[in-house]
Amino acid sequence: MRWIWIDRFVEFRSGEFARAIKNLTLAEEHLHDSFPGYPVMPASLIIEGLAQTGGILVGEAGGFTEKVVLAKIPRADFFGVATAGDQLTYDVRLTDLRSEGAVVDAKAYVGGELLVDAEIVFAHLDQSRANQIFGPKNFVFTQQLLGVLDLAKARERAKGSLSEATSDAATAAELNGSPRGGF
Repeated sequence: MRWIWIDRFVEFRSGEFARAIKNLTLAEEHLHDSFPGYPVMPASLIIEGLAQTGGILVGEAGGFTEKVVLAKIPRADFFGVATAGDQLTYDVRLTDLRSEGAVVDAKAYVGGELLVDAEIVFAHLDQSRANQIFGPKNFVFTQQLLGVLDLAKARERAKGSLSEATSDAATAAELNGSPRGGF
């Protein structure tokens, strides 16, 4: 079983930037395990959420043809904790993309306040070696994880269609002599 630490993307610019959110609720068992009586999101899971956001950004930049794995975390500074009821916002910027891997600058916020500032390095696995070890299935970009990105893209398309329809209606109204917005 694989856990997804992203609820949804709120912004995604291919090859550049991704913003995702994770809502923390008391229904999540992992919040109760670290400090009994004080439901805190474990730091490792916040890093995993940042890595999932960054991994999708890196993978999408390459058309999901490479198996992308977290290689190392050279730096991760924590400035507080996230608790039940908080909404984590993951902001990840692609700073270096090469054939062998990528680097992202990753930040997590709670209520607009910086919670985590990290650098995450990803590696692209050599296809032949990765297939020998793991088989042809892409164990990194599971359908469940990619579904989160698909939802964001569908929402963007819907927003674009709505904007286009509103603009077309306003133009038609102006051509017919109706005041703008008089639908």
